[in-house]
Amino acid sequence: MAVNSYKEDEKSAERSKLLTLKRLFAYLFVYKWQIVLVLLIMGYGVAISLINPLIMESAIDDYISVKNFTGLYRLLIIALVLNLLLVFLIKIRMYVMSKVCNSILLTIRQELYTHIQKLELSFFDSRPTGKILSRIIGDINSLKNILSNCVTTLIPDGLTVIAVVVIMIWKNPKLALASLLTIPFMAVAVVFIEMKAHPRWVLFRKKAANLNAFIHEDMAGIRIIQSFNAQEETRETFDRLIGEHRSAFVSAVRLSDSFGPVIDIFWALGCIFLYFTGIVILGAENISVGTFLAFGTYLNMFWQPINNISNFYNQLVTNIAGAERIFEILDTQPAIADAEDVEEMPEIAGEVVFENVSFSYDEQVKVLDDVSFRIKPGETIALVGATGAGKSTIVNLISRFYDVQQGKVIIDGKDVKKVSIESLRKQMGIMTQDNFLFSGTIKENIRYGKLDATDEEIIAAAKAVNAHEFIMKLEKGYDTELSERGGGLSIGQKQLLAFARTMVSMPKILILDEATSSIDTKTELLVQSGIEHLLQGRTSFVIAHRLSTIQKADRIFVIDDGRIVEEGNVRELLDKKGVYYQLYMSQFSA
Repeated sequence: MAVNSYKEDEKSAERSKLLTLKRLFAYLFVYKWQIVLVLLIMGYGVAISLINPLIMESAIDDYISVKNFTGLYRLLIIALVLNLLLVFLIKIRMYVMSKVCNSILLTIRQELYTHIQKLELSFFDSRPTGKILSRIIGDINSLKNILSNCVTTLIPDGLTVIAVVVIMIWKNPKLALASLLTIPFMAVAVVFIEMKAHPRWVLFRKKAANLNAFIHEDMAGIRIIQSFNAQEETRETFDRLIGEHRSAFVSAVRLSDSFGPVIDIFWALGCIFLYFTGIVILGAENISVGTFLAFGTYLNMFWQPINNISNFYNQLVTNIAGAERIFEILDTQPAIADAEDVEEMPEIAGEVVFENVSFSYDEQVKVLDDVSFRIKPGETIALVGATGAGKSTIVNLISRFYDVQQGKVIIDGKDVKKVSIESLRKQMGIMTQDNFLFSGTIKENIRYGKLDATDEEIIAAAKAVNAHEFIMKLEKGYDTELSERGGGLSIGQKQLLAFARTMVSMPKILILDEATSSIDTKTELLVQSGIEHLLQGRTSFVIAHRLSTIQKADRIFVIDDGRIVEEGNVRELLDKKGVYYQLYMSQFSA
């Protein structure tokens, strides 16, 4: 299976920017009344900004020129009230829009997190955790300015530009034409910059994901790094990745920052054309001072929104890559999912049947090749064999973490693909060699196996695997807080808590995948009696390299190269003197 590590940039398909924006802005429609309020406030703001130059023109031409100061004072008071009200309304607009945007980001983050949890294990096998985290956190955070400025910049500034053009043409078509002559050239320049900048921002997001993946892996493996004194090597890798991250950012931002200067150049050219046309071509004596000042103000009012829109466009180019990466994950359909016609799995009795099952992780090398067997309810089956022989794959197919490519996996006469995943897995107890513990109390970690378990059930499960004694020796007993991955506990203690977590669920089918691999011999003897109690009356699959842990299994399957090459109990297999006999002798003779 190809693994997408921090050393490689993630591969992403080309996506339509227009469709991405349409999908992103659809989240705004949920808050239509808040958006309507914001639009009304901005409509008022646009109206005031358009009226102010007319007020200035009237003040000069109608009042100051004729020395009508009473009317001038009245006009200025009206202008002051209108503009103070605008300042107050802008504060309201900012509060409402900020609340809406934060709510949308929360919704997207929840949708993404929920969707990722539904994806199959192969999704997580193919990419580091850090790259997934970069989408849930960094990419989503990058969307806030796009959502906010879409409403607060794009709509009002777009309306302002249209209104200003209409007023300028109404006031003087020739001056308007001269002022707007540079617009087509500016549009071509902006589109050119966008075409060059977008791929660079996509690359920057990928480099950021690489860096996050490395840091996450580095912190998770810090014990190994320090054990092998490899700090210098990891620092060199970090320096390389952060250098690539910086170079990608500088390359992208250097091009994006050219938006501003390009707009300023065409803005200045527009002003030059305005004054040249007004003074030289039309003649200053043909245009009143108020009209000239109003036209200059309108020209600034035209270019300022253009500048704002170009900045928004720049933000869009910068952050749309984040939206594309988010929707790429949301559009990833789970390979392991319930079909439309699934039924609930009834209470499991425990018969498990494999019918000519073949499976491959990469569709090239078969991990299982035409495997068939039938397990009676209550049987304990041990799976042994070399690493990579296919033992873990068998139990992964039973719990439907993967789906078979050929054949069927049947439990109690029902194809596992025909029943809901939830109703199947909630009746299974799965204990792996990765004794992962969450941050929280010991009680909370054990209860994870059965979320509605009582304190009595938790204690009973801990006693069954002989974990109760060491728990009670801790200062706070079952309320002892654990750090990430159970820091502070021994490997054996972590394993015992993981056993208790599995036991509290009282599963109908039990899967122990190298579950005692990290337990010392003394602890194993304590756990073994608890395991025997747990196995009673349940169909159980036990994967073990230590053959001492499976001596009481009803049957042992010896797996080799994706096939069951031997089958029987301990005595039968020893008498055959085949593969199992050789494994047994190599361990016990030593």
